[in-house]
Amino acid sequence: MISKERDRMLRNFGAWLTAEKGMAENTHTAYASDVTKLMEFLDAREREITSVTPADLHEFIAAMHDLGISARTQARIISSLRAFFTFLKIEGRAISNPAALLEMPHIGEHLPEILTLQEIDAMIAACDTSDILGRRNAAIIELLYSCGLRVSELVNLPLSAIYLDEEFLLVQGKGSKQRFVPMSPSAKKAIVDWISLDRGTFVTGPKDPGTLFLNRRGQPLTRVMIFYIVRQLALQAGVVKKISPHTLRHSFATHLLEGGAPLNAIQMMLGHTSIATTEIYLHIDRTELRRQILAFHPANHPH
Repeated sequence: MISKERDRMLRNFGAWLTAEKGMAENTHTAYASDVTKLMEFLDAREREITSVTPADLHEFIAAMHDLGISARTQARIISSLRAFFTFLKIEGRAISNPAALLEMPHIGEHLPEILTLQEIDAMIAACDTSDILGRRNAAIIELLYSCGLRVSELVNLPLSAIYLDEEFLLVQGKGSKQRFVPMSPSAKKAIVDWISLDRGTFVTGPKDPGTLFLNRRGQPLTRVMIFYIVRQLALQAGVVKKISPHTLRHSFATHLLEGGAPLNAIQMMLGHTSIATTEIYLHIDRTELRRQILAFHPANHPH
């Protein structure tokens, strides 16, 4: 769909939400953002929004789920799509509402928690930066959140995979698939400070294991230790939610989505693409990926 036509459609949709539904501006802005993400999803499949099917929408919602988007946000997206296709019917651009039969996700007691930016900042602030372990733990929280890493990716991240000049991490994810992850300025600073100031004091044996983060014995941290660090910091920060390291990744994905980041950029950032090898991935324009991610990165906006 031509960009101008798309923009006009979204403006008319926003006006309809205000006039007919009495929605506030921030609500119809969120709805328009949700519809835009569906359009991006369909663009990758060379499909038009006016010819979308229920199967297309189910695939789109499944992609949102795979990104770790919370059930509440998924429910909001479905509401957005139902309203949009109702609008298209009224405009005479759709015969039926393909979103009418989408099932709302169950919002119950066992939803993955999502942290706010303030809660994440409080966890980092809870680290005693006068102590070497506190500085290490602050860097760990920074990378888990601002790079969206899985805990297994964090504990296995080698020094050789850190490209400070290019401001990327080369991360090995599930199924040995590799991806480049852009570093935010705060993540880069945390890595530089840890490597240049503190990490060397943890290397106690004759051979450096080569991983970024180490324990007191100079060995790579375990997944269990990362769980303990995250939960202790949450407790010290007064965060009452039941969280794990993966909560930081879920929160990052949700914050990027809510901030308007393109869906394909989030998928690449989190390693949910079908890229099988680094060689294939190198054909992607990493400069544009970095620009897109950092433009919407929650750490780069006032809270």
